[in-house]
Amino acid sequence: MVVPFVVWAATRVLGLDSGFPAVQLIAFTPYVAAASLLPLSVALATRRVWPALLAALATVALAACVLPRWVADSTPEPDGGPVVRVMSVNMLFGGADAATIVGLVKQFQVDLVALQEYTPEAKAGLRAAGLEDVLPNAVSYPKPGVTGSAVYSRYAVTDIGYRLFPSGFGQAQAAVRVPGALDVRVESVHPCAPATMGRAGCWERDIVQEPAATPDGAVSLLIGDFNATLDHEKFRAVLDTGYRDAADVVGAGFEASWPYQGKWFVPGVTLDHVLADKRVGVRKVSVHRLPASDHKAVVAELVLPRGGN
Repeated sequence: MVVPFVVWAATRVLGLDSGFPAVQLIAFTPYVAAASLLPLSVALATRRVWPALLAALATVALAACVLPRWVADSTPEPDGGPVVRVMSVNMLFGGADAATIVGLVKQFQVDLVALQEYTPEAKAGLRAAGLEDVLPNAVSYPKPGVTGSAVYSRYAVTDIGYRLFPSGFGQAQAAVRVPGALDVRVESVHPCAPATMGRAGCWERDIVQEPAATPDGAVSLLIGDFNATLDHEKFRAVLDTGYRDAADVVGAGFEASWPYQGKWFVPGVTLDHVLADKRVGVRKVSVHRLPASDHKAVVAELVLPRGGN
């Protein structure tokens, strides 16, 4: 009973979650951390000293990895910078309900939306639902299937390209001019999903190409479906370049964003994130159901560092 939990804890702590099936399984570490109390309890009840010690070690290690997500960061937000509300939406082959997306934008006064799996049909549906009326500026790369990407903005944007990964997945990139803030660079994140044995490698190759934070340059925001949780070593490596995970900052790191529709038998995990460089403050993060998508929308309220533009 004890050995699987010891192996899992070692894999998580040492960052050994590479290849199939480790990439898929490591996402469920919070559930394993909770379940690790069972072998510990059995070992204590049966007075098995060494199994109890090993089980306790695994439980403590796993708890140290996951419990900080419940604790809000005390880092102060930038003094007097503008507030920007951002949202991530995975549209699931472009089929997500456009009216709900626009409704969330209006309800939360969203300033920037990063869209993944953005198709030509999705673009037309969002236009008909009135997204361009509230967020009139866009960097838009509609494509059939799952590789389309877009950033819609209340503020002026400059198209700085479509990051194409070897897998064929891609990410819209936008420079955004927010009055009173430093220049902002936004990317709608969507690396290949490690859904099968053959695609575990493509996810690893894609995610290592996510852009590093630029603490001395433009404010960098990565918003989208990373197909990764805080328990993936390669995702943490992206964070280590100078980002913070917004949900983790406010103690909402267990808010699951996938799946909630059609896969009731899969425990929910947090695949969708808002990453902001360490100069950015975070006030709130929430997740919201989205009809016809298997991901929830993620909304974050950020405070940008003050700038001269």
